[in-house]
Amino acid sequence: MRGAGLTLILATFAIIAFAGNSLLARAALADGAIEAGAYSAIRLAAGALVLLPVIGARPSMKDAPGAASLAIYVAGFSLAYLSLGAAIGALILFACVQATIIAAGYVRGERLSVPGWLGLVLASGGLVTLLAPGGEMTGFAPAALMAVAGIAWGAYTLIGRSKGDATGRTARNFLLATPLVLPMLWFDSGVPSWHGVMLATISGALTSGLGYVLWYKVTPRLGLGTVATVQLATPVVAALGAAAFLSEPLTLRLALGGAAIIGGIVLTLVKPRGDAA
Repeated sequence: MRGAGLTLILATFAIIAFAGNSLLARAALADGAIEAGAYSAIRLAAGALVLLPVIGARPSMKDAPGAASLAIYVAGFSLAYLSLGAAIGALILFACVQATIIAAGYVRGERLSVPGWLGLVLASGGLVTLLAPGGEMTGFAPAALMAVAGIAWGAYTLIGRSKGDATGRTARNFLLATPLVLPMLWFDSGVPSWHGVMLATISGALTSGLGYVLWYKVTPRLGLGTVATVQLATPVVAALGAAAFLSEPLTLRLALGGAAIIGGIVLTLVKPRGDAA
């Protein structure tokens, strides 16, 4: 029970960190305090700096997949949050994260049950509800960018399930990912404010760098289905935080679409009869 309790505590802190990333990004990017390129670069550089003392082995090609996935996630995440609200962004992000993890399981031979197929339809309907004209969306492009970020984060999560030094591996990923997002600075048109730099730094050093170390420590202890389920708490925490700290409304449309997405993904995790639990 001690090991299970520690895993639960680590997972809880990781989920809070994930939700914090959405809140910090939206707070920084929504009012123009900083642009997407600078936010991405500072976020990754801050994470690399705080983790540098525990980097362990020298970065190698083995770290390249994790670093590339991290860079794509951060870039798409920052660009999407120029327009998306924190809550809807987190919903789209983690819907695509779970879809990626479920697809990986399917490739490995894990079959969807009948409830699983129904869940897939339900979750798709929830996304349609959020993306349909007249909702909280401001266009298809931000949603597509967040979807790309979600797929990249799903890949990063799968890569992180390999055993080894989670802290050192995360540090090397941040170090290698930082130069990959630097070309984004070319498209920034202004100088970031101190407020924007501070939020990007907090996101990189605390809710990203340290948060991802926690997640990398948790994921090898959990099955794919459990990993997918645990992350479903993130959009809920992000929505509540956005309402409390960013004055984002908790609309009926957001609630219905979010419930459909989360409920649908839960159904996809129901194993067919005869499969091991």
